[in-house]
Amino acid sequence: MRLFYGLIFLLFLFLFSCQRTGKVELILQKWQGKEILFPDSMVFTIRGNDTVDFLFSNEYKILSYIDSTGCTSCKLRLGDWKEYISEMDSLLSDSVKFLFFFFPKDGMEIYQTLRINRFGYPICMDCNDELNRLNHFPSDERFQTFLLDKDNRVLAVGNPIHNPKIKELYLKIIRGETVQKETGTSEPLTSIQADRTSADLDSFARSEEQKVVFNLKNTGRHLLVVHDVTTSCGCITVDYPKEPVRPGDVLPLTVTYRADEAGYFSKTATVHCNAEGAPFVLNVKGFAE
Repeated sequence: MRLFYGLIFLLFLFLFSCQRTGKVELILQKWQGKEILFPDSMVFTIRGNDTVDFLFSNEYKILSYIDSTGCTSCKLRLGDWKEYISEMDSLLSDSVKFLFFFFPKDGMEIYQTLRINRFGYPICMDCNDELNRLNHFPSDERFQTFLLDKDNRVLAVGNPIHNPKIKELYLKIIRGETVQKETGTSEPLTSIQADRTSADLDSFARSEEQKVVFNLKNTGRHLLVVHDVTTSCGCITVDYPKEPVRPGDVLPLTVTYRADEAGYFSKTATVHCNAEGAPFVLNVKGFAE
């Protein structure tokens, strides 16, 4: 078991290699194998209406803690979670339980978001932040989602919604497949040049949908393959051609922003691809009136 945790730890250092700092290493060292403590009293509801009996004695559990800071819809990413839960259920026959604990700044806003997204999975509205008080989760939201075993010990850390590599790792662990530290990739690396990495949309009416295009030129000698594009918020989407891009050609990524609320915003889209230095972060900011 100790060897298993060691392999997971090394792999996570690889997955977060772009931000490989002493802080990240300390977080991973602290949480690998740690037991998550749960409050004695927990109330799970569906869309804030019906209280449900929610037992989580499954062999594996995915726990996601969402705190009260920032944009609610950005934090929740309910559409992405719905797709992920459906995918995991189809692959693993409902053998994984998902535990959602929300510490809300505005309970009504969360309930409204749940209803709008038709999110029918049970959630625990932790109004007193008891789960966090018991466990003292990292402030970095990348490390507020955990894969747990039947004894509620942490097998892996990271948000599968934000990082496709984390998603792949969770599935391997649950399936009992061999987990090894990646030392490289058989896929040849290319290089890219972006016409820009940030776009300022200035001020616009909140009701107006905004679009901006980022162009990535394949400046290397191999095909450019985009594996996934993840966003920091459900209010932005990214469309792009799925075919590999030949050397010298340009890949356009169209980012669409739909404002959930008025005010200043700064959102990101992360491009996971086979280029040196990947993943790449694109930023869109502005002011919705």
